[in-house]
Amino acid sequence: MGLPEHWGTTPDERARHTPADVLVPAPRARWTRGVTSAASPEDLWLWVCQLTVAPYSYDLLDNRGRRSPRLLTPGADDLRVGQRLLVLFVVDSFDPGEQLTLRLRRRGTGSLAEFAITYAVAPDPRGSRLIATVTVDGAARGGLLRYALAWGDLVMMRRQLRTLAELAGAN
Repeated sequence: MGLPEHWGTTPDERARHTPADVLVPAPRARWTRGVTSAASPEDLWLWVCQLTVAPYSYDLLDNRGRRSPRLLTPGADDLRVGQRLLVLFVVDSFDPGEQLTLRLRRRGTGSLAEFAITYAVAPDPRGSRLIATVTVDGAARGGLLRYALAWGDLVMMRRQLRTLAELAGAN
């Protein structure tokens, strides 16, 4: 499978079981997105934790026009389960330096009744990899709606992952 379900990931990365898979055990959709960063896994992890501060995607659309910080925010890596972030999400679980899993703050009833994301950081010969696995259930039963959601998620998350990877590699 290719776009829009998967972007920038290997078959092994797509097959990896993540905490998001547990949160949505029978997803109607599962998408993976990945980037390589020149940063060490430790540095990239600090930027993943910045998601508690800002979305790092298209700020005009998802950050009320405010620019996501370009410097690390002290304490952003002090994660806690239940912590709210990115308006709709809470931290469901995390393993420092390895993975951060988010879920919807409230179970929905529409196209996103269940929605979870695991951001995983792994070493790579070129620095590190950031892989996001998204699991979705709900009214996204129809192929057309699911396809539209996959494209929308890809556009936003592609920008997010690239921005985090670039900022981590620049510091």
